Amino acid sequence: MNVLFLGTGAGIPAKARNVTSIALQLLEERKSVWLFDCGEGTQHQILHTPIKPRRIEKIFITHMHGDHIYGLPGLLGSRSFQDGKDKLAIYGPKGIKEFVMTTLTLSTTYIKYPLEIIEIEEGVIFEDDTFIVEARKLEHGIPSYGYRITEKDLPGPLLIEKLKEMNVPAGPHFQKLKQGETIILDDGRSLNGADFLGAPQKGRIVTILGDTRKCETSIELAEKADLLIHEATFGKSDDQLAYDYFHSTTEQAAKIAQEADVKKLILTHISSRYQEHHIEGLLTEARSIHPNTEIANDFDLFDIVRGE
Repeated sequence: MNVLFLGTGAGIPAKARNVTSIALQLLEERKSVWLFDCGEGTQHQILHTPIKPRRIEKIFITHMHGDHIYGLPGLLGSRSFQDGKDKLAIYGPKGIKEFVMTTLTLSTTYIKYPLEIIEIEEGVIFEDDTFIVEARKLEHGIPSYGYRITEKDLPGPLLIEKLKEMNVPAGPHFQKLKQGETIILDDGRSLNGADFLGAPQKGRIVTILGDTRKCETSIELAEKADLLIHEATFGKSDDQLAYDYFHSTTEQAAKIAQEADVKKLILTHISSRYQEHHIEGLLTEARSIHPNTEIANDFDLFDIVRGE
């Protein structure tokens, strides 16, 4: 599991930073990619990465501002031309279905794969046997959501050495034991799979927030997350601008991470007013509160390691 930043800027594209899009790559977990927001030019950014559009299984939109959605129609159309046949689900606020269907219809873009568009409310919006995704409203000028992605705990590893010590021959029954089943060996011994499994592997938690002021909901969504991705449109000296435009500062994002007891914080959605020589200062502001913080650049890749 890792995150690849396709765009880390705020508002408009800039030379150094494209507008917002984040790929949560779940290639080992489910052989797919989940995209969070799809700003203008996202499919161009994807061309510079190993991501295959046909692998994109879900797209989660945080809110309906243009710098988070203008890349959707092009990406959806191109996916058809790039061998995309599997179903794609889009989750987003009210209005996302009208936006997508209107642009596809008026541009006579025909999608050759099943497309499902879910207009979300607060609460659990997706769950299967591996992941749960919860959405909550943040504090922005229009409805803006944050997403908490929880990987379900995995069964512990099969204790191969213990089986060898008991002279249990390797074979198909190892798979049954790993699934917790009881087996009968040729010599008549009965083995309960639960006795040969190590401790369960705790699932990872990733929180990805849309545009927002500092608010209590952010803390709740981020509680004890392995990774929090939070906007930091402004530096701490521009806190009044951040408040007026419903955004957060570096310092405010770091306080959220601190209060939520987050392991790692990555800041994104950086205003184009800040040039490259400003970034170290912005990072210092955040690290003074939450030391394990990074500021993402376009195409940065961060692994989310189990158990750290």
